[in-house]
Amino acid sequence: MELDDVMATECTLPSLPRAVALLTTELAQPEPSLRRINHLFLSDPALAARLLREANSHSHPLSGKVGSIPEAIVILDAVQLRSFVAEAFLGTTAGSVPGMNLQHFWRYSVNTARLARSLAGIVHRNQTIAYTAGLLHGLGELVLHLRDPQGSSAASSVVAPLDLRRSKVQKRAWGYGYAAVSAALAQQWHLPNVLVDAMRHHNAPFDDEVYEPLAAILHLAVWRARAREAGFTPRELAATFPGEVGVALDMDIDTVLQQDPIDWKAQPNADDYV
Repeated sequence: MELDDVMATECTLPSLPRAVALLTTELAQPEPSLRRINHLFLSDPALAARLLREANSHSHPLSGKVGSIPEAIVILDAVQLRSFVAEAFLGTTAGSVPGMNLQHFWRYSVNTARLARSLAGIVHRNQTIAYTAGLLHGLGELVLHLRDPQGSSAASSVVAPLDLRRSKVQKRAWGYGYAAVSAALAQQWHLPNVLVDAMRHHNAPFDDEVYEPLAAILHLAVWRARAREAGFTPRELAATFPGEVGVALDMDIDTVLQQDPIDWKAQPNADDYV
């Protein structure tokens, strides 16, 4: 399936049921807590994407400039928030996205966002934008599974959806990977160019003529989060560490692992994200 065909029809992306339930309860309060609302949106890629899409719509003067969840929450009113939270599609069954374990995907997305935020702090980049990039970068994988379940299933017979080699397998099969779909979504939603570029180039941050540091930050965060999902040993971490990207950011493997903000010993489930 060509990329244009994938993007031709809008997909309804599933949300974390607990996040939707808690947001619904919070927004029903006479004076909802902005801090609590922000925390809940930060836990769900689909809800965060919808929030940023609304904040960057043509009806808002800041269209194309809002790249963080806290900014978007300030721009939108409670009525708008209630409306699209009420319309959220809940990913509660194995068939919500064929071939995808949504519990793993939600966990992976939040972990990548946390890692990107932490790594961005080291190189003095915008941490809230980095968090957004980490949280949303994998949505293209969900879209591919929804729009082309057979093709995605074929790719999964070679490598799992969260495998480090996933993008290469997709590109060999289709000429593009999940990163291109994520970037196309961000562009359709009028998200800031820095986010679009980071999502598009994070798998190969030096292939473009213009180097975007956020793409390199996201690359390292994705490596760490996917290595964790795969259960890599210290030796496998050392063997797969993207040294070229690390050099560009002046980070070696020890620096990246020391900044790791997640307790990997814990085995979180979806209810732990918020």
